[in-house]
Amino acid sequence: MEHEYYVCTGCALLCDDIEIEVNDGEISKVNNACLKGVARLKECAKPAECMIDGNKVSIDDAINEASGILRNADKPLIFGMGNSTTGAQKKAIDIAKKINAYIDDTSSFCQGPVIEALLGDRIKTCTLEEVRDYSDVIVYWGADPSNSHPRHLSKYTYFPRGKERQRGWEEDRTAICIDVRKSDTAIICGDKFYQIPPQADEELIDALIAALSGKVPKVSFGMGPKKILELANLLKKAKFGTICVGLGLIYSLPDVEPLVRLMEKLNEVSNFHLIPMVGQFNMRGFDHNLHEDTGYINRSKFGENVVEHGPQCSIVELLRTKSVDAALVIGSDPMSSLPGSIAKELSGIPVITIDPCMTMTSSKAKVSIASATSGSECGGTAIRMDGVEVEIKPMVTTDKLSDEEILDRIMEAL
Repeated sequence: MEHEYYVCTGCALLCDDIEIEVNDGEISKVNNACLKGVARLKECAKPAECMIDGNKVSIDDAINEASGILRNADKPLIFGMGNSTTGAQKKAIDIAKKINAYIDDTSSFCQGPVIEALLGDRIKTCTLEEVRDYSDVIVYWGADPSNSHPRHLSKYTYFPRGKERQRGWEEDRTAICIDVRKSDTAIICGDKFYQIPPQADEELIDALIAALSGKVPKVSFGMGPKKILELANLLKKAKFGTICVGLGLIYSLPDVEPLVRLMEKLNEVSNFHLIPMVGQFNMRGFDHNLHEDTGYINRSKFGENVVEHGPQCSIVELLRTKSVDAALVIGSDPMSSLPGSIAKELSGIPVITIDPCMTMTSSKAKVSIASATSGSECGGTAIRMDGVEVEIKPMVTTDKLSDEEILDRIMEAL
């Protein structure tokens, strides 16, 4: 009997080999997914309800109230969408255009600079399938996929056998971890773990560039020239190298330029590619969609025939300076993920949430709209962490509206 496979939306790896069993209209068993994926597919322990000021209402009333808030706002903000399908993201961008809103997503304080460099062709990249088939050297820098993306090593990078890597891990592949602590991924990498102090990533990058240029590398911390040369030699010998960039590296660098310099040098002496370790299943999709529309990936404001862009348009700066008077939050929980001093500013403006789950933000929102869960209850498309578009089909039927359908109705009411 032919098996039917589904896509897991637990993270941006978007594993496409998921098998399920459904009983009484609910997912009762999940095969091939990691624990993170299973939790996502079975959805939240506290499903959301439609609420206005803490009182249960119909979805029609919630949508009408949300539309009125956005229609009357002078400086509205639309935020989130990393857990939404491409169709929903495009609807959100259309709404932002119609009401001259600010629009931003979590990439503005995580992987955004790397994705922007990739979209600008400043950094060489590849697909996860190419990593599986060809990569002989994989570097996890400031990343711990054993916990953040549990199937990353087993499905695509270190352990699987590929077209030119038939012997798999150890014999055909070298896994390297660079991090400030000995993570679970670092333990797997064994003696190829290079521990550095916090905020020392740029210094190590400069030392590696020196070593790859035939110079004696120097750093101010405890890693001697011999150790750095050893690492540089491993990178230089790669036939098909891949650097998987995590938030540990992103947060340490002042901007993306040191990473660009390293990739340029590596591709002078070897063959290297970069893949960002994106978290939310379609965060990269939003950046692609906004970039296609405006040339920017985040931190933007629509005006009359003009798009403003810059740090002043980020959710953090907008809340810090009290520059918005309403917020539409889609599939995100900024009240729990932003610093407390910033997040508290959301309490001073009317907030609308569209989410399948009960979150800290939705529980405090003026209007909370319950949506279907992308991946299990509704389908669409998404962009995987490596930039590949993936088709998602629903696993079960539901009478709940998708976030795309909710946004479409809000758009009609504006």
